[in-house]
Amino acid sequence: MQEVIEKAKKIKLMVFDVDGVLTNGQLFFTEDGTELKAFNSLDGHGIKMLHQAGIDTAIITGRTSKLVIKRAKDLGITHLYQGREDKLQALQELLAESALSLEEVSYVGDDLPDLGAIRAVGLGIAVSNAHSFVRENADWQTTLSGGSGAAREICDLILDAQGQLTPLLETYL
Repeated sequence: MQEVIEKAKKIKLMVFDVDGVLTNGQLFFTEDGTELKAFNSLDGHGIKMLHQAGIDTAIITGRTSKLVIKRAKDLGITHLYQGREDKLQALQELLAESALSLEEVSYVGDDLPDLGAIRAVGLGIAVSNAHSFVRENADWQTTLSGGSGAAREICDLILDAQGQLTPLLETYL
């Protein structure tokens, strides 16, 4: 765990997959084809706390959804890549627009299309309900499932490693 904490200390950009990470991975459609997604409010507040601490965030997802645009806007996530099956290529495009190195990035995913990005970054994370091969190849895995607080667990880990969690929590006392 100490190695994970050391990697988390360097993170300046946290990148999230959506389906299976920010949601539980289930896809719901109404009869007219409208897509529905359920996001976890604890995860959302964790992302806002990352922003308060000066840590940037991004979403890279294989699907395209107006709901994800709304969620990203609501949370202040300005880097949004949708419809991107090659997550590593999208990550490389994102980094080309920044001054960050891969070592300063963490990526969290749950399935095989996330694996290239998970393995490339400084801190690659799998949610607890990720495919077993993804979990085996990540630096760390959450104890919570995607859509059920896993993203918040990651946010808290990074903030704690950087000495920013307790001061942020104390603002609520």
